[in-house]
Amino acid sequence: MNARTARPTAGYGIRCARPGEADAIAALLARAFAEDAVMAWMFPHGDADADADADAIADGDAGGRARRTARFFALLQRQQRPRAGAVRVAATSGGQLLAAALWSGPGRWQPSAARELATMPRYAYVFGVRGLARAAAVQNALHDAHPDTPHWYLPTLGTDPGFQGAGVGSALVREQLAHCDRLGEPAYLESSMISNIPFYEGLGFRVTGEIRLPGGGPTLWPMWRDAGPRRR
Repeated sequence: MNARTARPTAGYGIRCARPGEADAIAALLARAFAEDAVMAWMFPHGDADADADADAIADGDAGGRARRTARFFALLQRQQRPRAGAVRVAATSGGQLLAAALWSGPGRWQPSAARELATMPRYAYVFGVRGLARAAAVQNALHDAHPDTPHWYLPTLGTDPGFQGAGVGSALVREQLAHCDRLGEPAYLESSMISNIPFYEGLGFRVTGEIRLPGGGPTLWPMWRDAGPRRR
């Protein structure tokens, strides 16, 4: 949902996430989404649920939100990792993570009912009892708007703030989109920031509507990209 990239940076490559990198990836995404409208709505200031983060009061609400957001992205990775290549990163040869993207292949974007049920205690840990209803509202709104046509789904893209504007995020997405073109398969995402729409349009996506979150929540913009010519 989040991306800000343009200027190239040398000395990094695109690869699948490695075992043991999940926490670092979650922390990177939490930094990338620190000002994201949907994250702010899901984890509002002054709403630190003691069930989800008992340290938020002691450490300050902003620190509590960052910690809870990182837990959320750790949870998303757990859902993605059963799928080969679903968590991809841009990283230096020394292992420094610059950006991360989560992908789901055609027909795999929605977890099974059994997996969602098994994950419920973790959602309660991330959002707290009071926050579960808001998290469910977001999930339901995204599910209702999700296209039926088979596609690759990009639910999350984030670049470390220190490297935003360096072309890292676009390189990370283009790597997968080239694969989509070879397969002749489309791609889909939701942009949670209107300022990111031109970035995704530059990658071939187009806005197909609006998703208004219930209860006065922010707007997201669903975006679709048709596959380019098949390449051998």
